[in-house]
Amino acid sequence: MLKKIFTICLFAATALTVSAQEETADGKDYKPFPHMFVGLQGGGQTTLTDYNNLKIATPTASVYFGAWFTSFVGARLHFNGIWNKGGYSKGPDFKYSYKYFTPNVDLLVNVVTLFGKKDYYPVNAYLIGGMGINYAWDNDDAVAHKAVLPGVWSDGRLSHNARVGAMVDWNVAKHWSINLELAANSLNDRYNSKVNEKDDWSLTAQIGVTYKFGFKKKKVVPVVEPTPVVEPEPVPEPVWETRIDTIWYDDVTFKDVTADRQIKKEIFFGLKSDGVNQDDAQITAVANFLKGVKDGEITITSYADKGTGNSKNNMAYSKKRAESTKKALIAKGVDPNMIKKVEWKGDTVQPYPNDNDKNRLSVITGHGVYTDKEKVVSKKFRTREVRYQVQ
Repeated sequence: MLKKIFTICLFAATALTVSAQEETADGKDYKPFPHMFVGLQGGGQTTLTDYNNLKIATPTASVYFGAWFTSFVGARLHFNGIWNKGGYSKGPDFKYSYKYFTPNVDLLVNVVTLFGKKDYYPVNAYLIGGMGINYAWDNDDAVAHKAVLPGVWSDGRLSHNARVGAMVDWNVAKHWSINLELAANSLNDRYNSKVNEKDDWSLTAQIGVTYKFGFKKKKVVPVVEPTPVVEPEPVPEPVWETRIDTIWYDDVTFKDVTADRQIKKEIFFGLKSDGVNQDDAQITAVANFLKGVKDGEITITSYADKGTGNSKNNMAYSKKRAESTKKALIAKGVDPNMIKKVEWKGDTVQPYPNDNDKNRLSVITGHGVYTDKEKVVSKKFRTREVRYQVQ
């Protein structure tokens, strides 16, 4: 069986090499990396023991798929099995068969491209390291000798599988390569039904065929023919002349202009109320008006509504409203000298004869001279010398 597997793999590799010579890779319109791959392997394996290892060598087969991410780093999922043997020679001499299956995740490092100067070489060498599990079963042959095999198992055995190995891979075409892989697998003690208080080791040697796919195309840089150099015709020397240009512009100045401005503000009160806050909007407006004026003066006149109270009380309310208005203006920063007159009229005068409630108010009137800047525009010109080409 072992010889048949080697023969089949060798025949397949030879056929691929002969049929795909025209596809050998370097110089093609694709990038060698990254790409994906899938493959088959066949060969032999033996588990190290005190028995003659050649006598318990068995065929083995593998299937795998994975990817190369760069020219020197790749990974694969590798499935290996299925036959294995053990042997006993300390007393009765016998061999026993069992089966196993090992899925493993392996890291691949291409030492040729890692230390080389190119991304592609026809022949590459990979270092392999990985972890997985091993499941073994069908151990009836060994169970029959459990009297001399204290570590024998019967219902199946699950073990770790740590792998180190190396592979030589030969690219025979764009999509095909053949390989030779040697690997050592570390498994739990008693994997081979023997107890030695350390991990058991399984060695595999396999020939394989890999199909590669998922290549990316190279970017083709078009060849641009150089543009012929055309000697320019001689340019005659230019002839220059000079002229004087006149440029008109607006000359802007400002002059002081005075104006007497008027102001009138009304402050309304509620029933039986006479207080004014210095932050009242009308108080603030009068104070701001008087800040920038010359000869400013104001008059405060307060009233009471005729529809409520009596004349005496209304006169008292209008007086308090006039005084509180004056006090709020001074608190807001108004010069007392600008308050020329403060008067109160009670309900003898009704500024709003048709609206009783509006007659509870203080009226601030006044004026002041403002100085503004008036824009004055006059036309002026300047000259400049301009040099221009006439020929």
